Amino acid sequence: MSINEVSAEELAELFHHYHQALGPDLSDTAEATLESWEQMSKQEKKRMVAAVRLAILEMASTAMERDHQRYFAKPGEAEWGC
Repeated sequence: MSINEVSAEELAELFHHYHQALGPDLSDTAEATLESWEQMSKQEKKRMVAAVRLAILEMASTAMERDHQRYFAKPGEAEWGC
């Protein structure tokens, strides 16, 4: 599956699910509030989806940069000729 095939909304909901599932036992806070995705405010959902979109863009950018470095020589390092 490529980055382009990932839905930011679905990933945000899945992330929320696992964050809630792991949160109470791993949290240092005394009271952890658990709310389902459906119970979250629209504003909070939009913020989480926006964060996921930024994360996906960063991941895609980093992947493109790695691919570029793998296939192209650095300036002055290319070998010319046959």
